[in-house]
Amino acid sequence: MKNTVLKIATATALLTFGISYSSASDLANLDVKKECNVKVNGIEKVLETAKKYNEIAINNKVEFMRLGMKASQYIEAVDGALKSGAKNIDIVDDKKKKTGELTVEYAAWRACAFAISAVTQHEQGKTGWKLASPSDGYKY
Repeated sequence: MKNTVLKIATATALLTFGISYSSASDLANLDVKKECNVKVNGIEKVLETAKKYNEIAINNKVEFMRLGMKASQYIEAVDGALKSGAKNIDIVDDKKKKTGELTVEYAAWRACAFAISAVTQHEQGKTGWKLASPSDGYKY
């Protein structure tokens, strides 16, 4: 009974986020290289992929942050650069101070890779978390 309720709750939550239950198990097996390839897919499609999976990551409270910027900040910066025609985006810290610069293509790849990685690691953690427990009997 408890397992059935859990499956129903998971399916309901995933449908709320626009994902079918059958693809929920596929979240752990997403291929970052294939999904986030800017040369093959184009910046716009990679950015849409990043937005899609980052929304799931935010809802699950597992959004990635690298170089002081969250994945959503990379997405916003790339979106702004595409609208303005800029070739680079600024990396800013939590005080909005510029700390570096990235090309739009690389920033789109990073946003997509961070979004997908957050979701896949979250899904993998649901089944593999016990392997990292100190009480599991393994010697580290």
